[in-house]
Amino acid sequence: MTLPAHLRYTEEHEWLQERDDVVRIGVTQHAADALGDIVYVQLPAVGDGIEAGQPCGELESTKSVSDLFAPVTGEVTAVNDAVVDDPALINSEPYDAGWLLEVRATETGAVLTAQQYAELIAE
Repeated sequence: MTLPAHLRYTEEHEWLQERDDVVRIGVTQHAADALGDIVYVQLPAVGDGIEAGQPCGELESTKSVSDLFAPVTGEVTAVNDAVVDDPALINSEPYDAGWLLEVRATETGAVLTAQQYAELIAE
């Protein structure tokens, strides 16, 4: 599995990408693979506040339901409606079309580099 080096990662298996004044957030390929076929996504609404380290949504697969933890604190500025309509995008393109939300962040929680995340999931 190749991890995009330009992204940052969390121990809860989310990725972050700074885009101008917002942070784009998704889940890693590792998380998508562990969940299996994702069939439902619940995300916060645009304008909602989220807090780093706290649940801000859910991913439901054919195997289980998993919380989506906010890697940043801030206001949701965009939600990927394509993923809400077709959750399988998370499995097929977790780092591209499968992104989940964008947040105008005021604080970032603990993040890892791609190398640090690779070491974490190899344990």
